[in-house]
Parts: sequence; C-alpha cells; structure tokens
Amino acid sequence: MENIIEIKGIRKVYRVGSEKVVALDNIDLSIGKGEICCLLGTSGSGKSTLLNLMAGLEKPSRGEIIIKNIHVEKLDEKRLVLFRQKYIGFVFQSYNLLPSLTALENVGLPLAFKGIPRRIRDKKSKQMLHSVGLTSHNNRKPSQMSGGQQQRVGIARAFVGNPEIVFADEPTGNLDSKTTSEVMNLITDIARKSNQTLIIVTHDTNIAKYADRIIHILDGNIEKIEAVTPLGAITN
Repeated sequence: MENIIEIKGIRKVYRVGSEKVVALDNIDLSIGKGEICCLLGTSGSGKSTLLNLMAGLEKPSRGEIIIKNIHVEKLDEKRLVLFRQKYIGFVFQSYNLLPSLTALENVGLPLAFKGIPRRIRDKKSKQMLHSVGLTSHNNRKPSQMSGGQQQRVGIARAFVGNPEIVFADEPTGNLDSKTTSEVMNLITDIARKSNQTLIIVTHDTNIAKYADRIIHILDGNIEKIEAVTPLGAITN
C-alpha cells in the first residue's frame, strides 16, 4: 500500500506558564492511501494534537509531517490554506455548520472557497446530500434539523470536494448510539468507495472498530497499533 502520510519524530511541547507540557513525544507513523485509521485514547492523551498537526492546524516542536510528499510543517499559513483546500476534508464533533446558511449552502462552502461557480457547486452539493440521505433537506437550516441530520450535512461538506484525506475528530460525540452507528457506516462507506484516507479521533473503542488499524495513544506516545479484521476482531 502506498503511504500518503509519513510522520517522523514528531514532538509537541506546550508552555503553560513556566512549565513545559509534552503533548506528543517522538511519534513515528505511516498511513496508507485509502486506509481508515483510528487514533484512540483518553482525554489528554495527545490524539487530537496529532490530528491537528497532520492537518497543519498546529506546528510541531520538532519532527516531520509529510503528506503527498509535501512537508506540512514547513508551509506558511497561506500555503496551508491552499493545501487543505486541495487535499483535506473535516468532520467535526460539533458539526460546525453556519446557522444562517441552508444545508445546500453549507455543503457547498468548500467548493465556494475554491472558486467553483454556484451552478456547479449546487449540483455537487445536491448529489452529496442525496448520498447521505438528505435529499429533502436542501433548503433547511441547521436549527431545522436534528443532531444526526446536521452531522450528515457535515459529512456531505467534508466529502463534496472529493478530498484525498478526511479527518474526523470525535464525529459521533454528540449523537445517540443508533445515530452513531448510522453516521459511522456512512463515513466509512463513502471513504472506501472512493479510496479516500480517513483518520478518526475517538475515545470510544466501539468507534475504533470501524477502522482498518487502531493507533492507541497514551501520554503522548503510540502505545500499540492493532489491525482490525473485516469481522471486527482485533489482532496485534
């Protein structure tokens, strides 16, 4: 499998007053193209920090993050914005929909940022809303939808531009168990059909079982990596 992400010797240290807090310590990790990986750990383990570093939302204190042969840690903010527009999609725990926009408009935002004409982005957005089961919700605003429906809009927005990598940070944290299962099946099915790399951050072992590999993060280090079989059994 071709690697799309290479992490080499990553360390992240935060200053809290006069203290230094080590969030990540010497992380090495490779993620293949089309692979579904889960970063699993408790609150404060460093899993969200690792995702933020891969997405270029934070800079490492030391080490390399190479995505599509691009050194993300060396990009300035302007190039990071273009990098994310071209290659990255995001699914957030809190949905992050703009309340004043309809579902169709929210889904089309990544395309609007790329300068794609409205007629084309509306067509693509309608197709994505149909694929997540919200054909009749095009003109509804977030306040007119349930949490599960809002997260489906968030998924449609993440995938509408056909990004090669999608980061999902606690994507079901605000959902009930039935909706959680529906959302996870939806995210993983879309990613697998398009051979997209999906990286999920969670503290929930049940969510982790949707991945091909589980990367256990503990105290800023990779504790272990497990492979998940199609039946959900886990092997070292």
